[in-house]
Amino acid sequence: MYPARELNQLARHKAALQGKITGHRAGCVRAATRLAEPLVWLDRMLAHWRRLSPLARLAVVPVGFLLKQSSSPRPRLLGTLLHWGPAAWPLLQSLRQPAPLSSSL
Repeated sequence: MYPARELNQLARHKAALQGKITGHRAGCVRAATRLAEPLVWLDRMLAHWRRLSPLARLAVVPVGFLLKQSSSPRPRLLGTLLHWGPAAWPLLQSLRQPAPLSSSL
């Protein structure tokens, strides 16, 4: 069928390709891990939020407004959350609920 030299060359080429594929897979895993870090952080924060009592959740809004009106310098993240939080909250709630099943029968 094939001469031994060709088979050896194909085996080396195959090993090189497998090495490249392994390297690309490792790169994809690193990139996916890096992309998922904010989602892990958000998931952790939502878990902490769910552990709070309902009264503590209600207290967050007035405390947030007090922090927003204070004269001390505040991080930009807090201002952004206070600005966009009320608009984003229904979206976050809808993501927690399972999607309705559609029947095509």
